Amino acid sequence: MHNSVMKAWLESSHLAGANATYVEELYELYLSDPDLVSEEWKRVFDELPVQASEQGEQSHTRVRDYFRRLAQETKHYSVQVSDPDVDAKQVRVLQLINAYRFRGHQAANLDPLGLWQRPVQPELDPAFHNLTQDDLNENFNVGSFAVAQETMQLKDLYQALNKTYCGSVGAEYMHMTNTEQKRWVQQRLESVQSQPEFSLEEKITYLDELTAAEGLERYLGAKFPGAKRFSLEGGDALIPMTKELIRHAGRSGMREVVVGMAHRGRLNMLVNVLGKKPQDLFDEFAGKHDDTWGTGDVKYHQGFSADFATPGGNVHLALAFNPSHLEIVNPVVIGSVRARQDRLGDKDGSKVLPITIHGDSAIAGQGVVQETFNMSQARGFQVGGTVRIVVNNQIGFTTSNPRDTRSTMYCTDIAKMVQAPIFHVNADDPEAVAFVTRIALDYRNTFKRDVVIDLVCYRRHGHNEADEPNATQPLMYQKIKKHPTPRKLYADVMMERDEIGIDTATQLVNEYRDALDHGEVVVKEWRPMALHSVDWSPYIGHEWDMEWDSQLDLTRLKELGNKVCNYPDSHQLQSRVNKLYNDRKAMVEGEKAIDWGMAETLAYATIVDDGKRIRISGQDSGRGTFFHRHAVLHNQGDASTYVPLSNIHDKQGPFQVFDSVLSEEAVLAFEYGYTTAEPGGLTIWEAQFGDFANGAQVVIDQFISSGEQKWNRLCGITLLLPHGYEGQGPEHSSARLERYLQLCAEQNMQVVVPSTPAQVYHMLRRQVVRPMRRPLIVMSPKSLLRHPLCVSSLEDLAEGTFQACIPEVDDLEPSKVRRVVFCSGKVYFDLLDERRKREIDDVAIVRIEQLYPFPIADLREVISIYPQVTDYVWCQEEPQNQGAWYSSQHNFRAATPFNTTLNYAGRPASASPAVGYMSVHLKQQKALIDDALTIDKELEE
Repeated sequence: MHNSVMKAWLESSHLAGANATYVEELYELYLSDPDLVSEEWKRVFDELPVQASEQGEQSHTRVRDYFRRLAQETKHYSVQVSDPDVDAKQVRVLQLINAYRFRGHQAANLDPLGLWQRPVQPELDPAFHNLTQDDLNENFNVGSFAVAQETMQLKDLYQALNKTYCGSVGAEYMHMTNTEQKRWVQQRLESVQSQPEFSLEEKITYLDELTAAEGLERYLGAKFPGAKRFSLEGGDALIPMTKELIRHAGRSGMREVVVGMAHRGRLNMLVNVLGKKPQDLFDEFAGKHDDTWGTGDVKYHQGFSADFATPGGNVHLALAFNPSHLEIVNPVVIGSVRARQDRLGDKDGSKVLPITIHGDSAIAGQGVVQETFNMSQARGFQVGGTVRIVVNNQIGFTTSNPRDTRSTMYCTDIAKMVQAPIFHVNADDPEAVAFVTRIALDYRNTFKRDVVIDLVCYRRHGHNEADEPNATQPLMYQKIKKHPTPRKLYADVMMERDEIGIDTATQLVNEYRDALDHGEVVVKEWRPMALHSVDWSPYIGHEWDMEWDSQLDLTRLKELGNKVCNYPDSHQLQSRVNKLYNDRKAMVEGEKAIDWGMAETLAYATIVDDGKRIRISGQDSGRGTFFHRHAVLHNQGDASTYVPLSNIHDKQGPFQVFDSVLSEEAVLAFEYGYTTAEPGGLTIWEAQFGDFANGAQVVIDQFISSGEQKWNRLCGITLLLPHGYEGQGPEHSSARLERYLQLCAEQNMQVVVPSTPAQVYHMLRRQVVRPMRRPLIVMSPKSLLRHPLCVSSLEDLAEGTFQACIPEVDDLEPSKVRRVVFCSGKVYFDLLDERRKREIDDVAIVRIEQLYPFPIADLREVISIYPQVTDYVWCQEEPQNQGAWYSSQHNFRAATPFNTTLNYAGRPASASPAVGYMSVHLKQQKALIDDALTIDKELEE
């Protein structure tokens, strides 16, 4: 201990050995929260010698012995010793404050129904801390308790603690390790004792918004009895909460808000927050719909956009479309927000706010929630924090109880993984709701981190309005039936406080019902949409086979090739990477053929050179899983990084590549959301192996393949899915091509299996240069990345175009051809190599590079030079029940002439995607190649 600190400690008047217990208790407070002790004591404890083995749990005995020993060693100092009883009580008062900060939420009045049976928290009783009735009138120092005075009578402090931590707000924040953040929350709660003052105008606004929330549900219930609407009733406070969030966001300078939520209360949100016309909603209930596009979706999955007037200016609102897959919309929202922030140059999330609204059982039960929390501070996915609201009905599905749906005290405990503060609030207290709403947004804006509001409410009806909840929840629903609505409760409170009269409350109800009858917008803050920062109009109305210009001047392509091979002389590359870049320089000079990695890099270079944005994410995308991309160069000397594609010139488009978190579902959903808000550039998600997309199947099924038909939402996302049978076993061979083909209909997406570097170059450029925006699914290669036959020339890139079908490349005499083999992907090179070895000249091989939309006209043209052929074969590496055979053979047959045969050459049907033994793999591969190339094999045998 330094002499200055020792002197301060000695002069603190707590030296006597009799005060060892006091010191130990003070030290225990310090360990639980350093801010509970004075700065003087904090410095003493900070400099206390700590044994290496004691870095975790500190030994109180050792601390006590240390201070005793120190006191004995310094007897020559003159010290005034205070009353040990008074000191001990002072510490106990501080312990009482600490107990409320830790445990107050467990005694808070959070359940509107009063059904919660929670154990008494003895630590919240002064008696637990040996503080007696006689102490209640004594004055004590309140430490860091955020009130104006330094000392308070214990009875006043006790009352203040209960108001702050055990009222309608229960705050959990002591799990946070960041002292600044923890003190910030303390100050905001304790300075007003969780009971802030609101103006009469604000209170009437909250009552008006509760009136709207209740009024819409009752109107719908009467007008369309029995129809599913997933009513908000019981959680009505969500409407004033969301509107208060938007108002406060506007005051804070924000310009866009993106909301994601499931179906509970969604219709209410659409009408009473975003400004959807009630008449439009009524028409949907009545079965009227616009049949000019798509198949549509149910009304409680629909999204909406509008502008919203706030005291700080208009804010653009967007409610994301989503399916009934509970939490899956949340990473979609975060991705959409990141795209908007990138476009606006909003690097810290100060202009665009994400709000995600969760169900109580869903937030605890759905794994994508954890994945999304885990992404919240990751470099490629952070958005400056998300405000997460839980509409806590205290029941999952109709028959679920909390003890069946989670293993934690609260459904929000999942948020503690990122140390987010959690504010539990009683939904029947709209002023408490507004209070925590403001705190939550201010915390998010101050610290750029996630924050959670647990809106504890109830659900007045069953899971849907046709459900009967009494069958499984009799006690809860007996209570709900008698429980007044949130609007009624708040109106009564305001009348008791003489803030309004009965006539005002009645007038608000009548005015809202009249507005619904008129069918026009009922949101006073609604404004016509003018602030949306993305323009989709250039990308609407185009089809996949439209004309587009792919060609690029060869000189310009070489210039770009040289630029993407440049890096600072001081940047020391790893030897293999250095060779790769030397090879790329030789490719630009025409000394080597273009390989896959260089063609891909040149495609990106041409796109950003035109000012377009590129974003790539995946679990190893910077380097490339198969060591082929190396878009990010790592300096072997100091671990710094350099990205050549980001350094082409000052006016280029942004190039971003991120090694993502080890998640497929949340990351792909994020990238989908990003693409829906960024149509101009190229957004790519790359699976480490193609079958890893299995973990994101819900995103592919519910958004990527069907979003246009359900919601008229275009999306140009590109999926790179490594695929190819090289004997690596069941988990690393197949990208499950068959699943994507099965989802194909109505030209909803493109499925491509490119087989040359030129093809991947043109395919990627096509996805941006052509204004048609639909998903692109790519079976990308593994072994072809370095296959000696899988090369192209610079001229192929500069002067060519994407070919949906590639005809025979060898100089075969067409009239001699007796069989045409169709194939896609890597198997082509096996077929070509074997045919050349055998010197077969009567079997032509045609590559079908785009399996959907299927290029029937192109394929017919390619095979038209073989009019005598009646024997066609589809050859694939995948088992017969997988790959393209079952999903595409009708297209193969449609392209081939009448009275011809189409046979299958490939692996037999299998429950597994591939075998696990190399010997079996090689045997199967040889057999399928032989089967494809051997004519009349059965007769020869």
